[in-house]
Amino acid sequence: MQEIRKNEVSIVLSGAAGQGIQTVEHILTRVAKDSGFYVFATKEYMSRVRGGNNSTEIRISEKPVYAYVDRIDILVPLNDNSLDRLRKRITKDTIILGNPKYVSNEENSLSVKFEEIAESFGNKIYENSVAIGVLSGIIGADEEALVKHISEYFKKKSEEVIKANINAALKGYEIGKELDLRIEIKSDERVKNQILMNGSEAVAKGAIAGGCNFISSYPMSPATTVFTELSRLSSQYGILVDQAEDEIAAANMAIAAWYAGARAMVSTSGGGFALMTEAISLSGMIETPIVVHLGQRPGPATGLPTRTEQGDLNLVLYAGHGDFPRIIYAPGNLCEAYQLSAKAFNLADKYQVPVFVLTDEYFLDSFYNVQDMPEVKVERYIVKTDENYRRYEITEDGISPRGIPGYGKGLVRVDSDEHDEYGHITESEEVRVKMVDKRLRKLDKILDDFVEPKLFGDPNYEYLTVCWGSTQQIVKEAVEKLGNEKVAVLHFSQVYPIAPHVKEYFKKAKKVIFVEQNATGQFANLLKLELGIDTSNKILKYSGYVFSVEELVEKIGKQLI
Repeated sequence: MQEIRKNEVSIVLSGAAGQGIQTVEHILTRVAKDSGFYVFATKEYMSRVRGGNNSTEIRISEKPVYAYVDRIDILVPLNDNSLDRLRKRITKDTIILGNPKYVSNEENSLSVKFEEIAESFGNKIYENSVAIGVLSGIIGADEEALVKHISEYFKKKSEEVIKANINAALKGYEIGKELDLRIEIKSDERVKNQILMNGSEAVAKGAIAGGCNFISSYPMSPATTVFTELSRLSSQYGILVDQAEDEIAAANMAIAAWYAGARAMVSTSGGGFALMTEAISLSGMIETPIVVHLGQRPGPATGLPTRTEQGDLNLVLYAGHGDFPRIIYAPGNLCEAYQLSAKAFNLADKYQVPVFVLTDEYFLDSFYNVQDMPEVKVERYIVKTDENYRRYEITEDGISPRGIPGYGKGLVRVDSDEHDEYGHITESEEVRVKMVDKRLRKLDKILDDFVEPKLFGDPNYEYLTVCWGSTQQIVKEAVEKLGNEKVAVLHFSQVYPIAPHVKEYFKKAKKVIFVEQNATGQFANLLKLELGIDTSNKILKYSGYVFSVEELVEKIGKQLI
């Protein structure tokens, strides 16, 4: 009997687009969760509808897991080039499990005739259900959970198809139990009541918690998943959804919706957002809020449409012409994505500025167990206007009272030209300076709501590893595996504006190491500009593939020498 691990297993499935890898991922992760196991899953896929070669990684553990690893304990190849593509991740400890035609020439392999078993139930299309059953049997998953999730996934099919998939999965489950392979993972009853959620769902549900009731977007991967999730929930939560003819229209509609009193969002990616920059300047000038979710992917131009990168910080930081304030969030985990997406709506309303939520493909497509999300209160800052209402009243903190048409007796004037307090166009030198200064005064006030960076590790650190956005959990696990108490992690989920007092974290460190998924260290460069700190030590990756835990253990370790 082969024994892999007693507390965790990393399963990778690989095959062509259209072979149903995502079906296996969707069902197996839910079966594992309902069996009391902690789950983390993420995927990588080529930019094509069919063919190519894609893979999904599923970590199943008796402890919480949140990050991607290179390690493969069980590999299930579903086509003939899966093994070659993943060869660098296969070790002597990897067990290769699959159809004999794919695994027979491999060391440490176990043959399971998925296709033949599937055909015995009427169609080789049931091969995925067989695979789900085999893997469920290997990890000792709950049989009732297996039947439940197979049934739920295929519920729109005929009774005959549902029954065939269930029987195929149960046959696989029986085989998995009898294989010469053992994985012992303790189940935790508390996990069964947790939520399995991915980044797209966390952002979408956070937006709903923040009062989002309008979304206009033009599809672009990977951000479309947030758009489609809000569309799916639109009837339940009263959200008006518009798939615009282009990104320019989408952004302008969102601004118009805020002007009318709605709470609007656009979800886009770098290339789409590039078309929205004039609208962002419009938001800055007329001080009408907008919330933008931007799912980053490698650029420039079309770049790598289905890969991941943290390359758009500079894009949103400097988007638009002229000087005006903005807020940029980059959540590091699903709870932060929920909370910061909700907060984005409240602060866009409060400060009347564009607010950005930066994610990326890796973050949006990864999911794991989470507790119930905390309740978020919707904060509204619209005022009832009177006859003397001045939309752009000069105030000490730069925040003018925001009215909306039809609420009160005042006239709500907005204009993209420079304007006076009432919203009338002006070319007065004096008024121009006053208005620019008024808008920029908001930056100091915005810092009252600054989201503090999170420090993980011993506060008496000597080495400080700095990261932002989606790399949080990967860096955190890597530093934990290093086992060096002198190393701590500082993660930023608000990347602009930065409160000056965070400089104290850097003063304490003997060495600061920046970890980013881009070619130039965009966040490090921003901190150098804002705080004047040393940013010479950088670990950067911009291949389109996410950092692995093992990779960062090695690279951070070398920085400690």
